Amino acid sequence: MSRRVVVTGMGAITPIGLSVEEFWKSVKEGKTGFGEITRFDASEYKCRLAAEVKGFEGKNYMDFKAAKRMELFCQYAVAATKEAMEDAGLDMEKEDPFRVGVSVGSGIGSLQAMERAHSRLLEKGPSRVEPLLVPLMICNMAAGNVSIQFGLKGKSINVVTACATGTNSIGEAYRTIQYGDVEVMIAGGTESSVTPIGIAGFSALTALTSSDDPARCSIPFDKERSGFVMGEGSAVVVLEELEHAKARGAKIYAEVVGYGCSSDAFHITSPAEDGSGAAKAMEYAAADAGVAMEDITYINAHGTSTHHNDLFETRAIKLAFGEHAGRIRINSTKSMVGHLLGAAGAIEFVTCVKELEEGYIHQTVGYQVPDEECDLDYCKEPVTGDFMYALSNSLGFGGHNASILVKKYTD
Repeated sequence: MSRRVVVTGMGAITPIGLSVEEFWKSVKEGKTGFGEITRFDASEYKCRLAAEVKGFEGKNYMDFKAAKRMELFCQYAVAATKEAMEDAGLDMEKEDPFRVGVSVGSGIGSLQAMERAHSRLLEKGPSRVEPLLVPLMICNMAAGNVSIQFGLKGKSINVVTACATGTNSIGEAYRTIQYGDVEVMIAGGTESSVTPIGIAGFSALTALTSSDDPARCSIPFDKERSGFVMGEGSAVVVLEELEHAKARGAKIYAEVVGYGCSSDAFHITSPAEDGSGAAKAMEYAAADAGVAMEDITYINAHGTSTHHNDLFETRAIKLAFGEHAGRIRINSTKSMVGHLLGAAGAIEFVTCVKELEEGYIHQTVGYQVPDEECDLDYCKEPVTGDFMYALSNSLGFGGHNASILVKKYTD
């Protein structure tokens, strides 16, 4: 029999809050983090809006010298981990460090380090490229730095599945504990790609919004949607084997009960048009939990605000749930924080846990104009009431589909 896995701590660095408490307060207020890009001069770019993290200082969360040897995506991950571990009351002096692991993913790593190094290479030659370029740049260094900063010596992995990274990272951590490899996993995602090449690249792909209006830029499932808004930040959770959590008197937020994955095997950026891949991931997550599809009444959608994603995800939900799809509450956290790429699934997981805890499903902010082809309940207004399960979807470029099912904790 597989071991039960619960959530005992959470941390977040987001465009609408530098802690879970601040983030969740902003969510309930319907606050958004969209504005003109300030990290560089974006006046000549097709997309000039992003959801930037504001007011973050790495030295507030770690040693100044340690922060200097980390790129922003790593700093975000370490900061979110610090909050999550403190929230969980996890004292590493009382734990076997080889039984506490890390699964913190990043989809891209540091574009900033690459851009700096490329400029220096062209201007000053190869001998002037900084010695630490590679360890600053590569995306596994978020997991590596978290492990080093907190003395975590168990399994340490970096799952890279583009926009599904955060969900896969938490899902693989869940499996790791279920299987008995460790007692505790620090899991989540992190990203910081609001850079010239990041914005230019996604714009060239026509994935980013063409809107200049912060109130109408990230509007998932709305007929007037035109693409996603680049977000940034990190979310990290402490996952723990149930008996281990109970033995140390930990507060239990929720239980992870199902995890399902599939691949569209269709196109490098577009989801399968019939939604079959994403539908299968949702079905697998429910089957893993031993839960009937009709028992699931809430989905935190991938909901990017691109034409294809929102349409095909709607089709996927209909395919997976049949007539029951019309009775499911569906929302998109990206309507407030934009698309955090490798961190998206992680912040959406935290959102699901908070929603279960409070019996509150947030609205899809900015949703105004119904689309005839997206005809489900996308939570134009917040919904309050008791519900048992939250299903979170993430669909990544390359056809990566991941769904994770969270349940309100009961003994």
